[in-house]
Amino acid sequence: MPSWQSSFVDRFRRMGRPRGATAGTEIAELRRQYSYLSDHYGAPPKGATFEPAQIGPLKGEWVRCPNSSPSRLILYFHGGGYIAGSPQTHRALIARLAQASEATAFSLDYRLAPEYAFPAAVRDGIDAYRHLIAKSVSPSSIVFAGDGSGGGLAFSVLSAIRNANLPMPAGCAAMSPWADLSLSGWSVQQNAKTDSSLNWDLLFVSARHYLKKTNPCDPYASPAFATFKDFPPIMVHAGSLEMLRDDASRLGDRAADAGVSVSVEIYDGMQHVFQANYRVPEAKVSLQRLGQFIRARTTEQKNAA
Repeated sequence: MPSWQSSFVDRFRRMGRPRGATAGTEIAELRRQYSYLSDHYGAPPKGATFEPAQIGPLKGEWVRCPNSSPSRLILYFHGGGYIAGSPQTHRALIARLAQASEATAFSLDYRLAPEYAFPAAVRDGIDAYRHLIAKSVSPSSIVFAGDGSGGGLAFSVLSAIRNANLPMPAGCAAMSPWADLSLSGWSVQQNAKTDSSLNWDLLFVSARHYLKKTNPCDPYASPAFATFKDFPPIMVHAGSLEMLRDDASRLGDRAADAGVSVSVEIYDGMQHVFQANYRVPEAKVSLQRLGQFIRARTTEQKNAA
């Protein structure tokens, strides 16, 4: 049963739930709807620092907390439906994950649609990874992470890395990943009335801007249709009330099919990216679990070297 804190937050969010979108909705309005969600992420943990940076031609932001280890790195992909968001809008969430993981994070400012459609974001992700390992950052010290569309993007980049015969990172952690841009998951319909963050129209129009004429079932766009052969260990968390609940479960299925170590946790009564609500006990539990996963993966890899 969800905590009273989460029930209170859920009720508050429903009062200002973003309205639907249509094919004619201007991109500025769509981005405003996503901003409504990230505006409620609260303040970063005390002592967190944010440093604008560039890796090769790619811009981003270094995120550090007082307990961040320089030898443990999160390559983070922010959410926003591939059309919105930035390292700055997700600072609080990324910093809390970095704190829980005792890691340094690089939040990638990947290109957004409709100005830069698929596969620009995937290319930015693999290029960022190439530049990191070219600078002698060990793949065994890197874990991918992301939320929403950024969580799906993390898996798409993993596919690109594997197919390019590059060494894999140590693991991948995702919060409420959007992994199926065809919106074929049963929970998209089943949870349409219980999801206080997303709606079908917003997701559909966002996917349309990102994909242009690309098939939504392309595995680089929708990793729910990809093969996870040779992927590193995976941890995925989602909420039982969100429309993307089944996207998380299907990623677990793909990993299990490929014999990849995977943990999928669906939190009862929770919403999309509930980890952003730092006052909610379930958010703290989830971040602690994700942090443990990231620490364990990087420690195991380092000790095995």
